[in-house]
Amino acid sequence: MAQLGARPGFLIRRLHQIHVALFAEECGVFGITPVQYSIMCVAQARPGLDQSELTQEVGVDRATLANVLARLEKRALVRRERTTRDRRLKRVYLTETGAALLEEMAEPARRAHARTIAALTGGDRDAFLDALTRLVIAGNEYGRAPMRIG
Repeated sequence: MAQLGARPGFLIRRLHQIHVALFAEECGVFGITPVQYSIMCVAQARPGLDQSELTQEVGVDRATLANVLARLEKRALVRRERTTRDRRLKRVYLTETGAALLEEMAEPARRAHARTIAALTGGDRDAFLDALTRLVIAGNEYGRAPMRIG
């Protein structure tokens, strides 16, 4: 790992794999992926965003978002409604079932996130999250689906 361990991309990808595994361990019983969880959290915090706005909030491309929303909608966790002014636009809302599931998942999801960075102590944890945030902001335009930041 000596050569790979010096490559930030490799380490970031590996940490992502670790986080996904921890999330599955903590939240697997709910049948929700980290991306689905993020989309549901944004739909709860900002009800009525259209799908284009939601892609910018979560940082996923339109095709991925449409696929994830279809799966969440099939489980009655979100609903999509066409707007009256532009029938092409669909606004996304978390359902009561989705809100109840998010509430049930809150502690296990928090544990997954905490376990991902558990090897870091308070100051190191804050510095790590700050550095990650700066890197995401600086490189945001290069992502396949740039996020709306700020």
